[in-house]
Amino acid sequence: MCGAVRFTARDVPATCGVCHCEMCRRWTGSALIEVSVPTENVTWEDETYLGRFASSHWAERGFCTRCGTGLFFRVTMEGEWFGSTELPIGVFDDPNGFEIAHQIFIDHKPDSFAYSGQETHTLLTRAECVAKFSVLDEDAPVG
Repeated sequence: MCGAVRFTARDVPATCGVCHCEMCRRWTGSALIEVSVPTENVTWEDETYLGRFASSHWAERGFCTRCGTGLFFRVTMEGEWFGSTELPIGVFDDPNGFEIAHQIFIDHKPDSFAYSGQETHTLLTRAECVAKFSVLDEDAPVG
């Protein structure tokens, strides 16, 4: 928001995902709409104001220590999700052109949210996410 932290991302996919888990909703104030980029393809220009918060035993969230803007979500534990950085599309200078490919924790989506093209999205409930990704614990907060 303040511009103190800037990044360059290479080979950014045209598709994005939406996470409706409780932690992402609280972190963003809405759903996390993110694009997954290999971590080595994200370069931070100046890390002076780049903060990191261990939001679980297996993941971290990055933010600007100057204004508080959420900048990324990253799995830190080796496994299925390791090696990519999830960047909220709102942190891109131009957030246009992304197409939603999947939504996770769909059973936690507020009933007022509706995304166009949902019939083509892969939709996973919390239980399906827990079953698919071994890093998740059935009862623990996510991410």
